[in-house]
Amino acid sequence: MESSASDKSLLIIDDEANMRHMLTTLLRSSGYRIDSAADGQEALERVAQKAYDYILCDIKMPRMDGMAFLAAAKPHIESASVIMMSAYGTIDLAVDAMKLGAYDFISKPFKPDEVYLALKKAEERESLRRENLRLKARIQAISSDYRFGNMVGNSRPMKTLFRLAEKAAQYATTVLISGESGTGKELVARGIHMGGPRANGPMVPVNCGGIPETLLESELFGYVRGAFTGAERNKKGLFQEADGGTIFLDEIGELPLSLQVKLLRVLQEHEVRPVGSSRSDHIDVRVIAATARNLEEEVARGAFREDLYYRLNVLQIHLPPLRERTEDIPLLSQYFLERYQKRLGKDTEGISPGAMSLLLEHKWPGNVRELENVIERAVVLADKRIILPENLPATFGIKRGAKRMDDFFEGFSVKKAQRIMEQRLIARALESTGGNRTQAAKLLEISIPSLLSKMKLYDIQS
Repeated sequence: MESSASDKSLLIIDDEANMRHMLTTLLRSSGYRIDSAADGQEALERVAQKAYDYILCDIKMPRMDGMAFLAAAKPHIESASVIMMSAYGTIDLAVDAMKLGAYDFISKPFKPDEVYLALKKAEERESLRRENLRLKARIQAISSDYRFGNMVGNSRPMKTLFRLAEKAAQYATTVLISGESGTGKELVARGIHMGGPRANGPMVPVNCGGIPETLLESELFGYVRGAFTGAERNKKGLFQEADGGTIFLDEIGELPLSLQVKLLRVLQEHEVRPVGSSRSDHIDVRVIAATARNLEEEVARGAFREDLYYRLNVLQIHLPPLRERTEDIPLLSQYFLERYQKRLGKDTEGISPGAMSLLLEHKWPGNVRELENVIERAVVLADKRIILPENLPATFGIKRGAKRMDDFFEGFSVKKAQRIMEQRLIARALESTGGNRTQAAKLLEISIPSLLSKMKLYDIQS
């Protein structure tokens, strides 16, 4: 039996002292931590006080037999692998034991190898169970905020990107993510981290352009006490904090040349030297970098080290701007709508065709981040269950009436005012629905024949 059993606890339940002694001697030498009980009642008291990984349980016993123990102990042994033993073994008995939660059944008398094999199978089953739970937890975590699916997209460029990122996630290769600001570079980095074997380790994001140059070295690599004025204690750097996980160096193109040399050494040697220290610390960190700049151009003009660029650019993932994948805008818009509908407690359910047309025509200089902000704003402003063009920012070219009521009406005729307002509401509804008369009638809460009649009356074209 492998020594991996050394951290596993085992309870042996049998009314025969010789059997308990033999199994204890046999299995303790294989590394199991063993307790024993003479019957089901004594075993019930033990499992109520302590959790066991494995249980070997006889069926025929005084006071409380094995089947009664299985039924009574169920709340306490759901995470244990239970192997039943009996000299009176039948298929029906084995099936009944399985129904009560037993994992396996062995008949007495048995050879030591049979016990080893049953426990080995139980170990493998337990290992698979833990792995499934771990994967489920990871999938849940990834699906909440950090999955590639969070980067919604049906366009060909995004599908290609997702496949590449999924492959990158499985290896510790350095990745360089390029793309304009707001395209979602950090989301890709988090997806790679969460989709790989380092998912249980830390993910440490660093904005290389957001930390003053004078502080950046000590932030990245740490410092020792007395290294400079104010350094009153040793402090780990962000690379040490990311040990066993991933560090995400955002805006790597902003990194000063003096620190580019030191970062290159970290990538080559897997070591960092804290400021003021005479020794280096080994680290196990995966590096993912991102940039909105063209690093090849930066290298050409001497602003970025060529050797560092090639060291970072082992695997490059480029995020296209939103204006180059407009087919993703409806899907992204609906995704953000559902997110902020829940977060803000609104009952907004959809986006009108008129508003969607404006979203599709916009150039999106701020990319996906800008779209998210626009949808959040629209959900806040929406008075209806649907986002209308006027809920979008003024930069989208929407004509908004800033006139007072007096500017529309002359005199005091209620009938004339009613006709003017009716005409404006119909025009607004048709604009919001992209000319869809059925949807416009629903918004106006009138029948389609009535709408058509009023359109003719007011000479409204759609």
